[in-house]
Amino acid sequence: MNNGDLKSELHPSDLARTATVGARTRPLRAALSALGIMIGIGAMVAVLGLSESSKSELLEQLEQLGTNLLTVQAGAGIGRGDAVLPEESVAMIERIGPVEATAYVSSVDANAYRTDLVPEAQTGGIAVRAAEPNLLETLGGTMAAGVFLDGATASYPAVVLGSVAADRLGIRSLENSPQIWLGGEWFAVIGILDGLTLHPDLDRSAIIGEIAADEFLDHDQAPTTVYVRTQPENVLSVANVLPATANPEFPDQIQVTRPTDTLEAAEAADDTLTALFLGLGAVALLVGGVGIANVMVISVLERRSEIGLRRALGATRRHITYQFLGEALLLAGVGGLAGVLLGSGVTAAWAAYQGWDTLVPLVAVVGGVVAALAIGAVAGLYPALRAARLSPTEALRG
Repeated sequence: MNNGDLKSELHPSDLARTATVGARTRPLRAALSALGIMIGIGAMVAVLGLSESSKSELLEQLEQLGTNLLTVQAGAGIGRGDAVLPEESVAMIERIGPVEATAYVSSVDANAYRTDLVPEAQTGGIAVRAAEPNLLETLGGTMAAGVFLDGATASYPAVVLGSVAADRLGIRSLENSPQIWLGGEWFAVIGILDGLTLHPDLDRSAIIGEIAADEFLDHDQAPTTVYVRTQPENVLSVANVLPATANPEFPDQIQVTRPTDTLEAAEAADDTLTALFLGLGAVALLVGGVGIANVMVISVLERRSEIGLRRALGATRRHITYQFLGEALLLAGVGGLAGVLLGSGVTAAWAAYQGWDTLVPLVAVVGGVVAALAIGAVAGLYPALRAARLSPTEALRG
């Protein structure tokens, strides 16, 4: 390189103008080459955004439901047949120090129908359960309509329907004071529950008071499930002593579970899928980078005369390198920005459909643009160096 070359300068405005020549003269090819980057970045941003939004929803559910809820159920003991919870099990569980609240339900041998004209076999899969008035508070549930059982209504033929049970019975509001035919008696529907994420069995149930079950349906059955709220720091220790406390004679017949473990297991599975989709997005991004590299190589071959003329007029090899590297970065940057917008839009649309808060991590936005520019730099480096190595005479002759 001569001294004239060393003094030659390329102003930023000139660089911007020369770097956009390829995109301005062949816009369709530029758009298609940026499309691969856009798809790759869009996929990665959408995956991270959806993952973050779903995690936010999970944390909100866990905060609302609490991780300190345990369920105690009768299980099957080896060689002992079906087990039941002793009638005194609830009182014994309440004596455990860290236990803050308990509520139990028991299965009632009855069916629920919309009217007394429905054939007996068409139960709709609706179970009838007797419960304590404090069940809703213990579970942290909410009402979609009406009220839950209280000290008064638990003694009368009144029923609260789970969300699924209400849909199957065709009752979506409490207008006109609906009634259902339950166990050969008319029961007034006083409430409809919102969905209980962790308790689908109650979603499919018609819930009546224990006193009403005994009086109107001759129900006299020990609890089948006890819901236990404990101090959060003592969940594991309470879970360890619950079997022997609930049934000292046959503790192996007692099953103790923490419902929120289901949500946490589902989130762990989602993390695995997130990693898989990020990998697929990275592959798409790599393919987009290869596409840009291919377009840039073709561009160098097509513009040999332009390169030769610029070199003859004083452009240095460094200037030529900057020109084609800048063009590659432009294509990748545009693709990256479009990908971020695409991924954010997909996240917002899906989150709105699911009723989640839309959360797109800043690292996904910034990282998406940075990753796109890095891919563009790598993809454009070889074509740029190849263009810079062309001598003016060789380029003009070509």
